[in-house]
Amino acid sequence: MALIKKLNDLTPKFGKHCYFSEGAAIIGDVTMGDDCTVWFNAVLRGDVHFIKIGNRVNIQDGSCLHTLYGKAPIVIGDDVTVGHNVTLHGCEVKSGALIGMGSTILDHAVVGEVTFRDPPAVGPGAIVAAGALVLKNTVIGDGELWGGVPAKFIKKVDPEQAKELNVGYAQHYVMYSDWYRRSDAHPAHTHYCTTSEEYDEATRR
Repeated sequence: MALIKKLNDLTPKFGKHCYFSEGAAIIGDVTMGDDCTVWFNAVLRGDVHFIKIGNRVNIQDGSCLHTLYGKAPIVIGDDVTVGHNVTLHGCEVKSGALIGMGSTILDHAVVGEVTFRDPPAVGPGAIVAAGALVLKNTVIGDGELWGGVPAKFIKKVDPEQAKELNVGYAQHYVMYSDWYRRSDAHPAHTHYCTTSEEYDEATRR
């Protein structure tokens, strides 16, 4: 089960049908919409500024969301995927974005902003590649793929492909959470063991 903690009179608030895996921690000024999921060992620390999350957002295993004291909150739109072991710090992620595994996004960066670059932005679906480091104050336009250390613009993404990939991932994670809900409803499906022998013994009962 997840750790959900009130801090300094600030209590996390959730919409409908959210799912939190074992080991997840959600602390302080965190607001979450409907159908969101927070997976194993992900940490959302709303202790020094707020974290606001839209609908159908998945925060995958081992990710860390934190803010800059009094200066930079985290704001995430709808249908966003935050991949495994991502660090988000005081940044904004617009609706439909995909944040690749192991990437880091720093203070005041914006992912998925509409910009006036040439060629112009093509609509929702910004992608940050796995392992990227997005420096503070960086603005990534809708429909753009960025990657590398530090992250740089790579190419425009076809809007239909981006929508299928990014929004599809977000919807899949709502479905995955239902699998876990059904399993969690049966205590015999979950065992806490330190050895394989303990597991074998528990499942023979």
